Amino acid sequence: MARPIADAAEEAVSAAGALDAPSFASAVARLGTYDPAQVGLLLGTVVRHALESGHPDGLGSDDIRDTLTAVVTDARQWQTDLDPQVFLLLLAGALGVHEPDPDDPPVEPDVSARHAVLLVTHLVEPAAFPARLEAAATELAQHAE
Repeated sequence: MARPIADAAEEAVSAAGALDAPSFASAVARLGTYDPAQVGLLLGTVVRHALESGHPDGLGSDDIRDTLTAVVTDARQWQTDLDPQVFLLLLAGALGVHEPDPDDPPVEPDVSARHAVLLVTHLVEPAAFPARLEAAATELAQHAE
């Protein structure tokens, strides 16, 4: 299952980087059909790696606020329904500081995928994404063994 998720994620990040709205929508729709936990784990690991490498001395609350503000500002160019709260949940989940409350309604898979791709695109240059994705997949495979 990881390869189809990775392929759709690569397509979505590439389309987002190129501002190709139809390809972006198509790839995000594909990502939304996969298990949200799997998509979230893979893209969340990419996000965590990007944040860690961008802040080698540690990540503070100001860094998170700056990242959240910048990604919301960048994402507005898509003129689609975006929710800063979803970006915050994705950031917190990637950093392992938030577990979803089972009583809260889940974020729809396509909404989560759209926000996750825009967050990744903000943090990782599209050309560098395949290497980041591979590193994330390798880490996850090692933890699964």
